[in-house]
Amino acid sequence: MTVKKFSPEFLGSLVEEAAGSPRARQHRNIHESFDDPCQRFLNAIGMESYIRPHRHSLDPKSECLVAVRGMFALLTFEDDGAIQEVIRFGTEEYGEDDGLSVGVELPPGTWHTIIALAPGSVLLELKAGPFDPSAAKEPAPWSPDEGTSEGQEFLMKLRELVGC
Repeated sequence: MTVKKFSPEFLGSLVEEAAGSPRARQHRNIHESFDDPCQRFLNAIGMESYIRPHRHSLDPKSECLVAVRGMFALLTFEDDGAIQEVIRFGTEEYGEDDGLSVGVELPPGTWHTIIALAPGSVLLELKAGPFDPSAAKEPAPWSPDEGTSEGQEFLMKLRELVGC
């Protein structure tokens, strides 16, 4: 196995692929297989990308999100869809004067979504393996589907709540 390097050019190409994707995001697995004990990947997320709120309750494991580039908002929700918490996190180039963290760790079963707050934002996502695609995530029943006008309207409301 060789050392994997993640250069600015690599991140830039991932961001470009995300910009050309209908979902405005693109990920690259770092792990070799779904059986690896640590699932890890880089995820470029565009500012217009709607990630439907969800939780990982079918295969409950903590999830760690670290900003490699850019800035994000993590929104967590109560079971009824009420916003529980909004946490901004990102790289130091966007300022640390407000106590900005570079990442977060979510407990298992937490309803959540991520919003990119800056162009070219890239996350490193980490979760214990192995990965079971049939138990990947449970969409929030109170949230609209991705790829719909309702989903984009919901994203705009969330962005307003975050203040961007």
